[in-house]
Amino acid sequence: MLKTLLLEQFRSFYLKNYPDDMETQIEYFSIFGGLGWKIDTTKDINALIEELILNKFVLLRKKIEDLTLSDKECLRLLRALAVGDRKIFSAFNRAGLNNANGGSALNFLEQKGVIQIEFSREEPARSLKPKGKLKREIARYRISHKVLFTHPFIRFWFYFIAPHARKIEQGDYDSFFKDFNKRRHSYTSLVFEELSEVLLNYNLRDSQILSSGSYWSANIEIDILTITKDEKIYVAECKWSNHKVNKSEWHKLLDKCQKLDIEPTQAVLFSKRGFSKELLSHQGKSLALYSLSDFEALVKNKSIDENLTNLFV
Repeated sequence: MLKTLLLEQFRSFYLKNYPDDMETQIEYFSIFGGLGWKIDTTKDINALIEELILNKFVLLRKKIEDLTLSDKECLRLLRALAVGDRKIFSAFNRAGLNNANGGSALNFLEQKGVIQIEFSREEPARSLKPKGKLKREIARYRISHKVLFTHPFIRFWFYFIAPHARKIEQGDYDSFFKDFNKRRHSYTSLVFEELSEVLLNYNLRDSQILSSGSYWSANIEIDILTITKDEKIYVAECKWSNHKVNKSEWHKLLDKCQKLDIEPTQAVLFSKRGFSKELLSHQGKSLALYSLSDFEALVKNKSIDENLTNLFV
């Protein structure tokens, strides 16, 4: 359901605003996605944020508080989830919550449709010996599920706006913009990763997908791991950076698979800035490369369900 919602929001944003290119579409969507607003995407993103968010801070804060019933534990948890590694237990620690009150806040936010749980696919560690004991650090390791925000704007609010709320309310935007312009690319990376999974699965739509999402364990993370009914495995990494992806990124992905004892049907790389000539020469059955123009397949000649897209209705 979450990926369907994200896709509908992505299409809605495109059909309302018709950005000039997919880089603008993805970057602006990562901030305003889910609001259902018509936005002039020819304007500088800093100017738009000031005009549409910072100058309307009090109104938007009231809407966020209405959405969360102004529950302090929920607000602290959302801020921790937005800026952290998305793992539930580490978010509880960051927010100063325990399993009881943290779990209650998590359940409330999930029921309100603000977040959705992304379940871990990691297998519990076991000793190779029938009665053997694990090392203490391994035995104490807890598998943790992660959380995804259902609307990009909510994550943007708690990632960038909430930490600077006091100064923003006073009309001082300097600290916000300093923070935003320093971390804007790393912020957009997660939305790019989510959209990359949507695109990969869209291209696999003739196959029956059994499992799809990110994969993480104590030591290894893979951006996307998709498994189909006919036992094909697709692994992917996503790079939202201003550098072309080269052959080393492909090798790093294959090394991760080897450590996990996975034999991928196809390795997939998504890149904001494209790929080196050497990597392009290896594109084929075992390696697929996606650039920003490929995301146009998600929005061209598509209709949308407006009931799914708007955050504040």
